[in-house]
Amino acid sequence: MNEYSKKIVKVPTVNLFREQDKDKQPVLDVRNLGIDFGGLTAVDGFNITVGPTEISGLIGPNGAGKTTIFNLLTGVYQPTRGSVLINGIDIKGMPTHKVNRLGIARTFQNIRLFTDMTALDNVKVGMHHDIKCSFLGSLLHLPSYYKAEKKANEKAMELLDFMGLADVADVKAGSLPYGVQRRLEIVRALATDPSIILLDEPAAGMNPSETTELMHQIRRIRDTFHIAIFLIEHDMNLVMNVCEAIAVVNYGRLIAKGTPEEIRANPAVIEAYLGKEDSADAEN
Repeated sequence: MNEYSKKIVKVPTVNLFREQDKDKQPVLDVRNLGIDFGGLTAVDGFNITVGPTEISGLIGPNGAGKTTIFNLLTGVYQPTRGSVLINGIDIKGMPTHKVNRLGIARTFQNIRLFTDMTALDNVKVGMHHDIKCSFLGSLLHLPSYYKAEKKANEKAMELLDFMGLADVADVKAGSLPYGVQRRLEIVRALATDPSIILLDEPAAGMNPSETTELMHQIRRIRDTFHIAIFLIEHDMNLVMNVCEAIAVVNYGRLIAKGTPEEIRANPAVIEAYLGKEDSADAEN
């Protein structure tokens, strides 16, 4: 049992909360979520809650519907049924930028940085809603413009330094190594001042040492900014060691949820990943 999973307790929800959060409103509350594409049901009956400072994982075989769920949670897709509440507010019908303002940010399975912009400017893009300067001030470069720009630069540099990226602030994002680009995407998500970050395969393409460092950074992000983290990941070592609660989907449906220890021993999870043993094979 990892040290973080010891700190969670069961509460009357469809998930697990850290003990310190048990009396608080969930930052993410998903109820009977589903979406159909034509005659195909991609996600159905998905329920989960995530506490204010919880690190949760979403796992499942390839094609299980994980990224589709993230798209539903961020307003990229509108659900056919069910609801998504962020900090108690239903996001139904909201465009993605309004969903982001409610406190949810994400990274993507395929990195989506502005490759011709510097790392610093990529982070500042995430702060656009927080930069207080009028159109006229920006156009005429009035003192208010320089004040807002200075504040944005300082905050962006602080975030880059937090993730060990201060030395690449002036480097174009497209020139950075793959693992560094992954971390830069996380920094840009943090720049939106979220209450929860969704990480879609954050360790993809990373070597073992980079993955280990990412594990520590995920914990530091939660503990420093006091936010929740919900991640999709195929690296089971990372998932089992950093997540306090894990949800498992297969064919768009939730098949299990619990602590890492419970998920590791769950027969339905083992079957989803390894396949069901034929009775004839079992006898041999």
